[in-house]
Amino acid sequence: MLPKTLQAQLMPYGFSDFGEVALREALEAYVETYTLIKLAAWPARRWKCRYRLLLGDAMHDAQSTQEAYALGLLAALQRK
Repeated sequence: MLPKTLQAQLMPYGFSDFGEVALREALEAYVETYTLIKLAAWPARRWKCRYRLLLGDAMHDAQSTQEAYALGLLAALQRK
């Protein structure tokens, strides 16, 4: 489940579908390349996240793939 605060940040950009596939497709429409990494158990405990999205020179840590895609999408939208 995507946090409500993140949903609220994406709504002004016209997003209403916050499913994993919809967010991934939206991210792919705005960025040329990205890397999503599922962290192993010990780094996940250390960094308190399960996924890491690398987008250009930025890193976004998230608990779910949905959250990772949403964070990357929001960063891409705010850059434009």
